[in-house]
Amino acid sequence: MILGLFLGIQAYLQRDMAQGQAPPLRASLLSGDRTVLADHAGEAVLLHFWATWCPVCRLEHGSIDRLAEDHQVITVAIQSGAEAEIRGFMDEHELDFPVIADPDGRLAARYGVKGVPASFFIDGDGRIAFRTRGYTTGWGLRARLWLTARGLH
Repeated sequence: MILGLFLGIQAYLQRDMAQGQAPPLRASLLSGDRTVLADHAGEAVLLHFWATWCPVCRLEHGSIDRLAEDHQVITVAIQSGAEAEIRGFMDEHELDFPVIADPDGRLAARYGVKGVPASFFIDGDGRIAFRTRGYTTGWGLRARLWLTARGLH
């Protein structure tokens, strides 16, 4: 019964999030590099939405940072101020994962993100294999990315 309640809540929270083919993503990272989701064809990608003001997001930062060391990870900081403010946050918390600034939430809206943290696990064909909203453990992120990379979704 508890599992059913949990799954029901998750389904409710994810109801507006994009599914199927991932919406196009073409943006500049804080590093100045350009990233295009389609350039990652053939590999699994974690697309993670977060905000500097989100306390739950901060609980995941370490896991996201470690995951980005050996997997394709793109993060989007929504409504978190100017790029300089986000860079300052990243430096202050010693984080190094790739970040796109989304100051007005347009990119988040394209993915149906209405709350953070939110994650999309995109397979090598550009399809969303899994999506989550709310806190996810490092193991949970890794497991979904592993399953996505192997087409087990």
